[in-house]
Amino acid sequence: MPKRTDIESVLIIGAGPIIIGQACEFDYSGAQACKALREEGYKVILVNSNPATIMTDPEMADVTYIEPITWQMLSKIIELERPDALLPTMGGQTALNCALDLAREGVLT
Repeated sequence: MPKRTDIESVLIIGAGPIIIGQACEFDYSGAQACKALREEGYKVILVNSNPATIMTDPEMADVTYIEPITWQMLSKIIELERPDALLPTMGGQTALNCALDLAREGVLT
């Protein structure tokens, strides 16, 4: 797939706290997504409510927010950072639900 030249920054929503038996795969895939996007030259903005993940390592993203994963908090971060793209699929159901809420509330338009 060719690189999108109209996108400079990507906001990745993490999975939040890891529950035993789930979400660790989202941490791994999210960390890999951060690495790949940065290698391609994109500015990576990460939001995750769990500071004890691989994703929140300072080398993973250009900007990291350790904040609750709610549409209200993400709305503030989006207003501040103005990302060109949103990647919620690395954060599991929590991130997907948050992205839907952002769309319903008109934040993404």
